[in-house]
Amino acid sequence: MNCEMCGKEGPVAPTLLEGTTLHLCEKCGKYGKVLAPPRMMTSKAVVKQPRAPDPTFGIVEDYADRIRRAREKLGLSQKEFAARLNEKESIIHKLETGSHEPPIELARKLEKLLRIALVQEDKDEKVAIGKGQIGGMTIGDLIKNR
Repeated sequence: MNCEMCGKEGPVAPTLLEGTTLHLCEKCGKYGKVLAPPRMMTSKAVVKQPRAPDPTFGIVEDYADRIRRAREKLGLSQKEFAARLNEKESIIHKLETGSHEPPIELARKLEKLLRIALVQEDKDEKVAIGKGQIGGMTIGDLIKNR
């Protein structure tokens, strides 16, 4: 592992330096209090990647009207509805005004409580590339095809 101060490869020791524990080589360790003997460390840190949204599903365009109509049909105020969903009332207001599109997880909760459809399968749009073009599609091609 590398020394966190100078970057030198080799054995490092946990060292207390100005209130912070760093893994330092023997040379840099003299500037702080060495907490344990130096040893070779391997970096096995696992970086957890955020879960990407499922590209095959999307929210219907008229979600705001569907949510509002279904809530009113149940006779619930936004405050009562928010309490049932365990969400903030401001989120419900933003959903019903269309200023905030619900994430898929929240949309599924709304579907279950309101008995409406909000999540739909996205259709892949196929864009044809003109004859004689060399290479892939450019941004200009995408703009022309829309």
